[in-house]
Amino acid sequence: MKDKRILYVSSEVVPYLAENEVSLMSYDVPKMINDQGGQIRIFMPRYGNINERRHQLHEVIRLSGMNLVVNDLDMPLIIKVASIPKERIQVYFIDNDEYFKRKATFADEEGALYPDNDERAIFFAKGVVETVKKLNWVPDIIHVHGWLAAMLPIYMKHYYKNEALFNDTKIITSVYGQSFDENLDMEMINKVKFDGVPHESISDLETPNYENILKASILHSDGVVIASPNVSPSLTKFIESSGKPFLPFATKDAFAEAYTNFYRTFGL
Repeated sequence: MKDKRILYVSSEVVPYLAENEVSLMSYDVPKMINDQGGQIRIFMPRYGNINERRHQLHEVIRLSGMNLVVNDLDMPLIIKVASIPKERIQVYFIDNDEYFKRKATFADEEGALYPDNDERAIFFAKGVVETVKKLNWVPDIIHVHGWLAAMLPIYMKHYYKNEALFNDTKIITSVYGQSFDENLDMEMINKVKFDGVPHESISDLETPNYENILKASILHSDGVVIASPNVSPSLTKFIESSGKPFLPFATKDAFAEAYTNFYRTFGL
């Protein structure tokens, strides 16, 4: 993996958020590639429950300042950056006061999903791509973790399809166990269609539940990783029948070799 460029886009990463399947794997896999001499970047949202002082986040003025349009509204993009201690791994944080200032990740203190989670996912996807464009950093692979990051493959294949920077970039989506039971805003599909994405490409978003959001992401990816032993049988069957190259679940002691070999199948 030496000098190969891999962009990790995740909804959660340790040590900035609590440990779970997504946040741990979003740290372990980049660290593994970093240790092999690969060039990596990690992007995640800057939720309000991330302690900026403790983790030494600071705004990158030259990357901040642009507005992203979400559902016909201009939303300012703020980029912050930090380094994971001892690992020399840079993490970029996508921030916006309207979407990410609240003091939790996906749900309020009663456990109800935030009603604008769909817009937050769209903003996050656009924010990542626009920032990578400004960095002029061409990834060989973009590896997506967590449902809030699941719009990125869709936007890469449609909204950003003519960006020459990403002509040779492959997209891999990791699929984890179901993390919420409700639907996101039922207008989500129309908000994505507003950006020129054809209805037939995202028909799964007519009912924007966890499984359908992941299905839409898988359909727009070049490869899939089953990253949890708890992926539902129906979603597992969908992955197996999708025609996409996929990596079955690998245990903690076997994932390094499995992931490295899977990356190599995409020409790395």
